[in-house]
Amino acid sequence: MLTPHKVNRRRGRGPEEGGVIAIRTFLRRLGADTRGATAIEYGLIAALISVATIGAMQGLGGGVGGKWGTLLSTMSNYM
Repeated sequence: MLTPHKVNRRRGRGPEEGGVIAIRTFLRRLGADTRGATAIEYGLIAALISVATIGAMQGLGGGVGGKWGTLLSTMSNYM
């Protein structure tokens, strides 16, 4: 007589078969890890510098554009 093989199914267990305790331990370690925080801070500083640079360039853009316009009209007059 043939009987079906038992299948070992995981029920209610977490990572590495440690269950809820292993999940809690992993989350605590993940929350205490500060290695990625430095990279995020550097990224935020770079983003703020970029925004300030773009704002400064837009503020100076009108003055520089006016100078190029003056140069273009002077060259057109002499050519």
